[in-house]
Amino acid sequence: MIKVPVGDFKLGKTEKSAIKKVLDSGRISEGLKVFEFEKKWANYVGTEYSTAISSGTSALIAGLTALRYHDDLEIKPQTKVITTPITYISTSNSIVLSQFKPVYVDIDKDTFCITPEAISEYLEKLDDPTDHSVILPVHLMGYACEMDKINKIAKRFGLVTFEDSAQAHGTIYKGKRTGSLSLLSAFSFYIAHNIQAGELGAINSNNKEIMALIRKIKANGRMCDCTICLRNEGKCHRMKTSDSENDFDPRFAHDIIGWNFKVMEFQAALATSQLEKADDIMKIRSDNVKYLNEHLEKFDHILKLPNYDSNVSYLAYPLLIKNPDIISRKKIRYELEKKGVETRPLFGSIPTQQIAYEHIRDDYKGKIPNADYVGKNAFYIGCHQYLEQNDLDYAISVLKGILKTIK
Repeated sequence: MIKVPVGDFKLGKTEKSAIKKVLDSGRISEGLKVFEFEKKWANYVGTEYSTAISSGTSALIAGLTALRYHDDLEIKPQTKVITTPITYISTSNSIVLSQFKPVYVDIDKDTFCITPEAISEYLEKLDDPTDHSVILPVHLMGYACEMDKINKIAKRFGLVTFEDSAQAHGTIYKGKRTGSLSLLSAFSFYIAHNIQAGELGAINSNNKEIMALIRKIKANGRMCDCTICLRNEGKCHRMKTSDSENDFDPRFAHDIIGWNFKVMEFQAALATSQLEKADDIMKIRSDNVKYLNEHLEKFDHILKLPNYDSNVSYLAYPLLIKNPDIISRKKIRYELEKKGVETRPLFGSIPTQQIAYEHIRDDYKGKIPNADYVGKNAFYIGCHQYLEQNDLDYAISVLKGILKTIK
C-alpha cells in the first residue's frame, strides 16, 4: 500500500554538506551560520532585520515580550491581544505566557483567516478599547490575511499589528511577502513547514529597537544585543577591553528578564540550504494544490476545495466538509488513513473546542460560528514538495473512492 504523508523531509546532498561544514567548523552554538541565515531571511522576507530563535512559539513569546519592554509603545501586561480561534494552539499559548489575554474574533471559511470586518465589529462594540494592545493575525495554511485593512484598523484604535507567519513562508500579499506587513512578524521552520530545519523560528522587523530587545530576551535578558558578538575581536561596544580595571562582561549582566531561546548552527545551516530553493518549494506545492483541485473538482458539492492562488505558499491541502450530516470528518479521515493517506484535523476552535481553554468556552458560545464549524469539519492532507506523481494520483483515487459512495 502506498503511504502519502502529510509532511516529509529528505536530507539531500545540499543539507548534508551544510551540516558537515558546521561539524568541521568546531562551532555548533550560535555563530556565523546563524548570522548568515538571519541576513538571508531578512532579505527574502523583505525586512531590514531578522533574528533566529529556537522555535515559532518562542518567536511569538519573545516578540510579545519585546512589545512590553519597548518604551515608546507603552504596551502594558494583561492587556488584550485580538487573534484567531483557528490556528495551532501555540499562538494562544504564547499570548498567555507573555502576560497578555487572548480574545478571539471569527474567521473567513475560505481562507481560515480572521477578517477585518470581525475585528472592526468587535472593537466598535467596546465601551473602552484601551485595554487592547495588539492584533495578532495568523496567515494559516499559507493564506494571507487582509493586512492592509487590518493595519488601518490597528492604526485607528491605536493597536500594534504582529503577524504570525509561521505557516506562510513566501506567500505574497499585494506585492510583498507576509512577515513584512506589520511592526514585527514570527516564523516557524518546524519539520512539517515549507522551509524545514527541525526546530527553528525567526522574528522579522524593520524596527531596530525591537530587534535589539529580542536578541536580549532570547538570551536570558543579558545586555548583549549585537547582531553578532565581536567581543573576541575586542570590538564590544558595551565594554572597554583596554581598561584593565573594567571587569564588566555584558554576557553575564542582565537588565531584563528573558528566556534561553538561542539556536544551534545546525538549524541555521539547514534553513539556509532550504532557503536557496524556497521558490522551487513554493511552486511545487502550488502546482500540487492545483492538480489536486482539478481532479477533485466534481466533488466540490461535498468538500470545499482550497482556493487556488499562485501567490500562496501552501502549507498543506485543506478540505472543508460542506454537509457533515452526509459524511463526518471522523469517517472520511478514518477511510483515508486506513488506505495510507495521512490526514490532520484543522486544529479545532481554541476557545470552544480545546480543553486547555475550556475556562472561557461559555464566553464564546455562539459568537464565532465559522470557527466552530471549521474546527469540527475541516482537515488536511499533504501537498509538499516530496510527493511524487503517483502519490498525488493515489490520494485522488482514494478520495474519489470514498466520495463516490455519498449520494
